[in-house]
Amino acid sequence: MKVIRAKSAGFCWGVERAIQVARDESQGGDKTVYTDGPLIHNSQMMAELGKEDIREVGNYQSDSKLNLPQKNEKESVVVVRAHGISPERRKYLKELGLPFRDGTCPDVGIIAGKIKVHADQGFDVVIFGDPNHPEVAGLLGYANGQGHVIRNEVDLKRLPKFNSGVVMVSQSTMFTHEFKNLSQILSKKYPELKIFDTICGATKERQSDLVQLVDDGADVLIVIGGKHSANTRKLAKLASSYDKPTFHIETADDIEKESFLEFKCVGVTAGASTPEFIIRSVCEKLETF
Repeated sequence: MKVIRAKSAGFCWGVERAIQVARDESQGGDKTVYTDGPLIHNSQMMAELGKEDIREVGNYQSDSKLNLPQKNEKESVVVVRAHGISPERRKYLKELGLPFRDGTCPDVGIIAGKIKVHADQGFDVVIFGDPNHPEVAGLLGYANGQGHVIRNEVDLKRLPKFNSGVVMVSQSTMFTHEFKNLSQILSKKYPELKIFDTICGATKERQSDLVQLVDDGADVLIVIGGKHSANTRKLAKLASSYDKPTFHIETADDIEKESFLEFKCVGVTAGASTPEFIIRSVCEKLETF
């Protein structure tokens, strides 16, 4: 079986940066690093980081109280993950009394900055994204109570009437074509709508590289990544839209040879939280078929 791999498969630079921040603080396990929620949405990589005493505390949304040990034999530090947090959450974490390091992806920081600047000027802010995603929860914290989250045209129709300026941004990992469609619809109602395409370059690259896999002859597609990873699920959804059999897997153990006997060429891509060692093991197993 021929295996072709997307160039962009694996960690995006924001995830790599957050991991490096945590590892720099851990110093190989000399210090305990507490991450506010899972540093990345990949259980296998979190297990690897656990060997360096990088520990997940709190919950997925980063909105729960952190029950940290009262005493620790080693120095401890709190690290913010790539998704970012709200100003209120930042204040809470800093008040815990531990050293604080920010692993927020700079791309997410740019979105937060655009929201804050316009909210401070009285704009209502429309965010295209998943209201349950921690990135969106963090971004809403910069909107001064004037933030509105939409996922589709139904949500768009439910928006209240805006009497002042309106600005529209996107969660960094959404589909570009959906953002374009929704922003065009909203701009018809508000001709002065300010639109900022804040979908990150890594997300756009993954989406275009997936199209390239199909163009290069893949007759089946594999998307590697955590089942709870939002960007990986979106990638799998996009892959299935090309009328090709699509498998969303987490590791090579999820691959059954019998499912691939009828195919000649498999295209492999992976979400932004999928480590290289998992992608490599998947490709190596497929090459034995």
